[in-house]
Amino acid sequence: MGAVVVSYRSAATIDECLTRLRNGRGVGAIRVVDNQSDDGTLEIVQRHASLDPRVRFIANPDNPGFSVGCNQGVAELEPPPPGSHCGWVAFVNPDCMVEPDTLQRLHAAAASLGEALVSADLVSEDGERDAAVRRRDPDFGAMLGGLLRPWAAPKLAIAPDDTAVLQRVEATSGALMLMPRRLFERIGGFDEGYRLHAEDLDLCRRVRQAGAEVAVANGVRVVHVRGVSSRSRPFFVEWHKHRGLWRYFCKFEAPRRGAAMRAGVFAAIWLRFPIAALRAWLR
Repeated sequence: MGAVVVSYRSAATIDECLTRLRNGRGVGAIRVVDNQSDDGTLEIVQRHASLDPRVRFIANPDNPGFSVGCNQGVAELEPPPPGSHCGWVAFVNPDCMVEPDTLQRLHAAAASLGEALVSADLVSEDGERDAAVRRRDPDFGAMLGGLLRPWAAPKLAIAPDDTAVLQRVEATSGALMLMPRRLFERIGGFDEGYRLHAEDLDLCRRVRQAGAEVAVANGVRVVHVRGVSSRSRPFFVEWHKHRGLWRYFCKFEAPRRGAAMRAGVFAAIWLRFPIAALRAWLR
């Protein structure tokens, strides 16, 4: 299988991330796409590429975003032989620390579902489980109602069900995803209209629309050192997070909503932005 890593100012973690990927069973190719890092990330990637022919990289002269980087990485993978494990692609954030058998176990889990997108149980360094791994589709109508009744506001997160080896969800985190390359290409890859955030919600929704499953392998645990790249630019990150939500709404929900609802969602998203940006900066 092939692994795609999109990096931006990831020097703190990418060395260990790539070392672990290179030690991963069944990993036949690693493509790193760097989005104009200025912190030594690219030098670390170059060193790995000099040591391992499976590692190749693209050094973008600008930062076109996560979606563009993922699509570039997949395009750089050689066409897989029929029936080969290289017919699967893993998207791995540079702050995800896979174990030697992580992708192999995810592949086995996904293959049991046929065409499927599968993620792992991501946890922080302290063992806290990442709520973004198990999510529902955003319900913007219910979100607006939640402004008047905050206690009744809908939650995107779904509780882990550890009785299920594979827990089916509507969406999972883009920090670690494994899926068949043919499925990725059939749905058109990541939507490059997203710069940062919500592109994983979009991809998962289109995977399901294509008739495939989205699931989490609850028994496969991976440490995710969250937010390494985003800490240096909190306002930029929050801007694109809110812009991504608006794009998602326009793409999937707006056509079946009235003008009042569209205006309300627009106002709710952008009135929330300065508060969220201030909180991110204070953190």
